[in-house]
Amino acid sequence: MTPFEYVTVLISIILGLGITQIVTGVADLVHQQERVKIYWPHLLWVVIIFVLHIQEWWATFELRQFDSWRLPTFLLVVLYPINLFILARLLFPLGISNEEIDLKEFYFENFKKIFGWAIILPLLSLINNIFIIGHSFQEEIVQVLLPFILLAMIRQKTQREILHKILAVLFLSMLIISMIVTWNSSLITK
Repeated sequence: MTPFEYVTVLISIILGLGITQIVTGVADLVHQQERVKIYWPHLLWVVIIFVLHIQEWWATFELRQFDSWRLPTFLLVVLYPINLFILARLLFPLGISNEEIDLKEFYFENFKKIFGWAIILPLLSLINNIFIIGHSFQEEIVQVLLPFILLAMIRQKTQREILHKILAVLFLSMLIISMIVTWNSSLITK
């Protein structure tokens, strides 16, 4: 077993647990659909966090270039999947109840927690990309801006629904655009 294979096992398990949380959460909502009031910005965040899980698993292949690892490096790398898992869990109401599940109400009660944990993602990505992968700071402008946008949303005094809708669409658009822009660099070959 190579060091890469050894290290990526735990990363894959954590990402798999996060994906399981999302898929289970969606299945629970579908199973209880007669009691669920859908809120599309919430569903966009579910899609965003799901795609980020898959994207992180895909990007983990870049780590194959390292032939020796130290525990602090691994701990830094594994924090991103752990954070994704926490976000996946925060996206869904706890437990099954017989009451109506209003995802708009749930979203506005919990968006500060979700955004608070989401702020950590681009910061971890920035640190990993610069210090582990070797990207330049200039390539990481998006990771610098995202925490400020999310922090501004957390600190707003009113819960302007239009801003949340715009933000969800903006983040999903940025995710799609980043996949298009990095299309060729996202290629896995021998």
